[in-house]
Amino acid sequence: MAANDAVEARGILAGISGPRDLERLDAAELDQLAEEIRELLIAAVATRGGHLGPNLGVVELTMAIHRVFESPQDKVVWDTGHQSYVHKMLTGRARDFNGLRTETGLSGYPSRAESEHDWVENSHASTSLSYADGLARAHEQTGSDRHVVAVIGDGAMTGGMAWEALNNIAAHRDRRLVVVVNDNGRSYRPTVGGLAQRLTHIRTSPGYEPTLQAIKERLTGRGGALGPAAYEALHAVKKGVKDALAPQGMFEDLGIKYIGPVDGHDRVALETALTAAKRFSGPVLVHVLTTKGQGYDIAVDNENDQMHQSVPFDRLTGDALAVAPAGWTSVFRDEIVRIADERTDVVGITAAMLHPVGLDAFADKFPDRVFDVGIAEQHAVTCATGLAMGGVHPVVAVYATFLNRAFDQVLLDTALHRCGVTFVLDRAGVTGDDGASHNGMWDMSLLQLVPGLHLSAPRDGARLREALREAVEIDDAPSVVRFAKGAVPDDVEAVERVGVVDVLRRDDDAQVLLVGVGPMAHMALAAAELLADAGVRSTVVDPRWVKPLPPQLLELAARHRLVVTIEDNGRQGGVGSTLVQAVSDAALGVPVRVHAIAQEFLPHAKRDVLLERLGLTAPAIADDALRCLPGAGNNED
Repeated sequence: MAANDAVEARGILAGISGPRDLERLDAAELDQLAEEIRELLIAAVATRGGHLGPNLGVVELTMAIHRVFESPQDKVVWDTGHQSYVHKMLTGRARDFNGLRTETGLSGYPSRAESEHDWVENSHASTSLSYADGLARAHEQTGSDRHVVAVIGDGAMTGGMAWEALNNIAAHRDRRLVVVVNDNGRSYRPTVGGLAQRLTHIRTSPGYEPTLQAIKERLTGRGGALGPAAYEALHAVKKGVKDALAPQGMFEDLGIKYIGPVDGHDRVALETALTAAKRFSGPVLVHVLTTKGQGYDIAVDNENDQMHQSVPFDRLTGDALAVAPAGWTSVFRDEIVRIADERTDVVGITAAMLHPVGLDAFADKFPDRVFDVGIAEQHAVTCATGLAMGGVHPVVAVYATFLNRAFDQVLLDTALHRCGVTFVLDRAGVTGDDGASHNGMWDMSLLQLVPGLHLSAPRDGARLREALREAVEIDDAPSVVRFAKGAVPDDVEAVERVGVVDVLRRDDDAQVLLVGVGPMAHMALAAAELLADAGVRSTVVDPRWVKPLPPQLLELAARHRLVVTIEDNGRQGGVGSTLVQAVSDAALGVPVRVHAIAQEFLPHAKRDVLLERLGLTAPAIADDALRCLPGAGNNED
């Protein structure tokens, strides 16, 4: 086997054009198909990067779902959509995996534009049960007798929204809705919380192995007919499971029938369980136990995250093909540990993403001062507010796109109570390959609405360290530090600091004020060089703290003939928009050109490709400034 084989669907998999093709396969062919799927998964992710561990764990489960249910008439909704690669293969897209996560290729998540089998383009967790409840209600309203299947796992059951949906699902006992809990005990890392502890109890209980074997025998044995007796055998093992292993009672107390636990890598057992669930007239929960990374020992043995999300790697060793340069997250990881060394009142909070957001080193050194609350951003924010009320300073580290889910808590829990909580937003701005739902392009617009909040966008590593230290000193209001995905640009020192504003370039008799927000300061400097080549003099500034808007920006704006703002955030409500309003309120009469992300859902592509498409490049910005500079003789406005 070559280190990285070609990404190509072969054998039986190459002939799969849709789920109904699975019906003609015998047991041996289905086993071979599972092997071919895993081969393609490993080859594709080794070449393109992506989510490997979650998909290796759901091969047999996905095959069983598509053999028992009739997609797209029966609607299959995937929570944490990164576990949908196998679903894509079985719905006719295996031949396209060479283009996984490329600009014109397959998305790394379900995509309605790709297939009629993809219902929800979700890649934020804990939402599938709400979608499923709505779809099932729609079936009821339209008289349809089709099923809805919601697959939830990878820690998504720790999200409160999932339990809100279960509460509603349980209230209507005649809807054809099957909830499949893919229980692999992990999100990025081992799942936390009371639910996780109860489910983990199943694996560690002395009665687990014999009970699972008894269920398997009933599911696959000669007496395992798919009628009422089989349902009772599954839904039952009541005395064995309910008393010894506990989860059945938890769900049945809600009014949802429980089947399981089922071995998630035993295709026959899975098909029997799902068929029994399908034949029941009301909502059923099928509890499936899987292993993340199944079939690829390197993934299973990876103690960090079982190759949850991988960069391109050598499939023989699991080693990355290229060493990534130091990223923004690593700068935060180092600095938060230094701060924690100096201040015992600083604590960390993560929403099931300890390593991705850089709190792992803090947790390693001070395990009692870092709290993982699961996929529960709303709880994370209000819990942090309570911590602040109790006299400590919490640092909540999340991806920028995920803070959207907790805006109300930031506004009315943290800010209203003037609590000192620091939010660190990783992956801010255009993130690229992961698609629309992961671009962190909303936070600066949303947070502008929050009274009293302080917001910093550092331009480089030195400024990130500086802003983080300034943020944790704020104890009477929420503070936010946001930074981009990927490599950290070179440090750029200021030639002067005016208030909180860093002046990075000051030409004599400057005509244009270029305001570069965060790492866009580097683009502003490059645009200034191009303007200089055209005979136009500029001042380039980095505000450092963009909320509250520094008054020095208005003073600088008044001394120039044109102001140009550049930010890695949506146009509406962002820094540029705020400055436009401030310039208007002050009646300065200076035109302001706002360069930001178009307010649209961006396709998946490399960051630089998207920025060029959006006009966020130094040449495009310089050309626009030349066109709009008052008195330049070539204005169009």
